[in-house]
Amino acid sequence: MQIVLLLIHVVIALGICGLVLLQHGKGADMGAAFGSGSSGSLFGASGSANFLSRSTGILAAVFFTILILTGNTMAQSIRERIPELAVLKTLGFSDARVTWLVLAEAGVLMLGGCIAGM
Repeated sequence: MQIVLLLIHVVIALGICGLVLLQHGKGADMGAAFGSGSSGSLFGASGSANFLSRSTGILAAVFFTILILTGNTMAQSIRERIPELAVLKTLGFSDARVTWLVLAEAGVLMLGGCIAGM
């Protein structure tokens, strides 16, 4: 499920990049006045801006929704580890040491994922 969610997130991010690059910029009107613009586009001069703007807005909303879901999943996984962290605190580990252990574990998992992804 996480891989599918990640793939959807990447596809949406690429879609946002593509739609932003296709949009008609505010400074493009001056170029069109000197003959470099094309008013006979597929969606019309103003129609493409509305269609592309709405598509970009929808993809951005979906992108940030998935981002919030991912953050919520990460927070939930930390909440599930509270008993483990409590055991470490009971054994005498300091707050800084527990934080360092959690960050080191996250770094090792990140590097392992990067190496596996190459």
